[in-house]
Amino acid sequence: MNGNDVIVSLDIGTSQVRAIIGEWTGQTLNIVGVGTAPSRGVHKGKIVNIDQTVEAIRSAVDHAEQMVGITIEYVYCGISDATMQLQSNRGIVAVSREDREIGTEDVERAIQAARVISLPPERDIIGIVPKQFIVDGLDGIHDPRGMIGVRLEVEATVITGSKTTIHNLMRSIEKAELKIAKLIHTPLAAGHLALLKDEQKLGVVLVDIGAGATTISLFEQGELIATSTLEMGGDFVTKDISIGFKTPEEYAEKIKLKFGCAIESEGSEEVTFSVPRIGSNVEKTFTQANLASVMEPRLIEMFEYIENEVHRMHPHDFAVGYVLTGGVAATSGIQQLAQEIWNKPVRIAVPEYIGVREPSYTTGVGLIAYAGKQGREMGNGSSKAKGRKHTNHRRKTWERVKTWMNEFI
Repeated sequence: MNGNDVIVSLDIGTSQVRAIIGEWTGQTLNIVGVGTAPSRGVHKGKIVNIDQTVEAIRSAVDHAEQMVGITIEYVYCGISDATMQLQSNRGIVAVSREDREIGTEDVERAIQAARVISLPPERDIIGIVPKQFIVDGLDGIHDPRGMIGVRLEVEATVITGSKTTIHNLMRSIEKAELKIAKLIHTPLAAGHLALLKDEQKLGVVLVDIGAGATTISLFEQGELIATSTLEMGGDFVTKDISIGFKTPEEYAEKIKLKFGCAIESEGSEEVTFSVPRIGSNVEKTFTQANLASVMEPRLIEMFEYIENEVHRMHPHDFAVGYVLTGGVAATSGIQQLAQEIWNKPVRIAVPEYIGVREPSYTTGVGLIAYAGKQGREMGNGSSKAKGRKHTNHRRKTWERVKTWMNEFI
């Protein structure tokens, strides 16, 4: 890897586990390795079988390793489900140096002080996201290092989640013989990659629709202000196709990905495909218009649920538009359908990197971009790796992760 900074992300989804290797050269990020594997231990975004999840993680990581010729030891893993909550808190510390110049260690102590918060026994802290720093009463500061002051405060968002969810994820990664460099709340990572600064400032809704779950994130004034996860996604559409065409879900998923269309009137009568029928040895032929007639009602229902959830999270109309991403966002015609239902501008977010130009990769690439940005801002390097060829397919080790500012995800 020529000594450049390397970050590996792990995105554990309902349908796929993705391991992505990113290489930072100065300010430029290149995606150099991607490994994917079917996810069989996750249901509606939750880990329900650790052994199957471990197997999927190992398979995805092995594929990524073989592509690049290194061994992955540390990963930045995304985490998000219906249990995640955002709480505001403040940390206050005295500046430690005699000359009163604020350093990185003071920033770290202030952020650690923000961790002091009362939580129920079943919840745990995932991370701390600073919103602003205050030096001797002067607020609106994003990086106080180098400033002179006596008292340093931080206003931060504390991200918490279910201990069971967190521990199951960590246990799966550890059993896959990997180490966690950091757990990152996926809306932060996806938002960092998918959203424009003006969108985050004016107000925008990021909708990440995966196979088993949909994550809705509200951004305003440049900050993540609310997040929610609905246990519905592309699998709902697949099941409808399976029932409507009386074909196994395996084939329903394949034709959805290859011929799917979100709007019945846009479906072609000339594009045809055949699928096996349950209880019959004879295949039946359908058109893309037939497929769209099954998909459109379910997608409309999902979009209406999403709109209702946005109104519940933020009763006032604040968003200038929606940004849609996740695997389902690749469906033909979905942008037009979403605009009709939400009555707002809708944009499809796709990572602009070779090899990962699909909405399903937004979270995985976002984890790399977000982790790298935070590391550079705090003056730390990213995870470093030396590229070495595999011998007998046995694991080798990376250099140990460089110092990373605790809880600054």
